[in-house]
Amino acid sequence: MNQLLAIAAGGALGALLRFWTANGVAAWLGRDFPYGTLIINVSGSLVMGFLYVLLLERFDGGLPWRAFLLVGLLGAFTTFSTFSIETVNLIEAGEGVKAMANVLLSASLCIGAAAVGVVIGRQL
Repeated sequence: MNQLLAIAAGGALGALLRFWTANGVAAWLGRDFPYGTLIINVSGSLVMGFLYVLLLERFDGGLPWRAFLLVGLLGAFTTFSTFSIETVNLIEAGEGVKAMANVLLSASLCIGAAAVGVVIGRQL
């Protein structure tokens, strides 16, 4: 039961952080490209890599903390399903170049960010 509560609490916080971040980025950079989702996915991947190392390799983070941070908070914060629908919307709007840029940037930057997070976590 503690694990479920930790996931729910982390998920609520992660969803709010995603909402605030996406809207803040849209206000800053506009809505003609899914910048908010890209920034959320890259930063979420970086933090996931970093916390994964800290909680599973460096310290005994304990199941409730892993559930709260990795499954709940970051699971709700990162937005792969949003990335998918935004890419479909770009394709349907005839914005094939932007759709491909979104796919390539998201995949390469998020994998790279996760790798950087792992490296940072292992250097502590």
